[in-house]
Amino acid sequence: MDNNAHILVVEDDVKIAALLADYFVAAGMRVTRVADGVAAVEAVRAHAPDLMVLDLMLPSLDGIGVCRAVRAFSALPIIMLTARVDEIDRLLGLESGADDYVCKPFSPREVVARVRAHLRRAAGMAQLAAAAAPAPAAAAAWAPPFQVDRERMCITHGGAALALTPVEFRLLAELIANPGRVYSRQQLLDCAHEDQRDNNDRTVDSHIKNIRRKLAARLPEADCLQSVYGVGYRFEPPPL
Repeated sequence: MDNNAHILVVEDDVKIAALLADYFVAAGMRVTRVADGVAAVEAVRAHAPDLMVLDLMLPSLDGIGVCRAVRAFSALPIIMLTARVDEIDRLLGLESGADDYVCKPFSPREVVARVRAHLRRAAGMAQLAAAAAPAPAAAAAWAPPFQVDRERMCITHGGAALALTPVEFRLLAELIANPGRVYSRQQLLDCAHEDQRDNNDRTVDSHIKNIRRKLAARLPEADCLQSVYGVGYRFEPPPL
């Protein structure tokens, strides 16, 4: 997937944009560079890149605005770059639709590694969705509402893969595996971040909000992720 993968770099700092572009090209990827938010949204529409690396602070439209605009028509992976490390900035990035974030100053090699991981996941989801499309004659046959593929980190519903980030996948997979069980926020944090790099309850709430939005797009009448006041969350399978 790395070869010929098209990366959109949205960064108004010329040196940082050039540095990232050099590393992506060296990794066998194609790069388009833009320097402001409005141009970024237009570039996604015009070029349909495989992944976007997006700076938070941009002219004309900031990274949060770009995320929200792009998510209205595209599910491409988005990695946000930010020099602001406050929790609220990270939460805003995740809630607006970013899949990952990297704080400045960063290692270009780490950014390339994260890009490759997201490209592999996106390619696996596309292959799984194509392979899982049911034959018309079998459409009425019973099947579990959600199918979890932990090896590919993919969850499908009705043959279509949900566009989940790795953290969202781990959370939803755990909840699906134990329907009806009430999980505290701390238990969900343990599932979400194996390296324990984040220990804030509000981060869980942010991820759950994103998962709910994605489930609602597939099952608008079902309330699968339910809040348990003062405790956490539980998963209730939709009616068959």
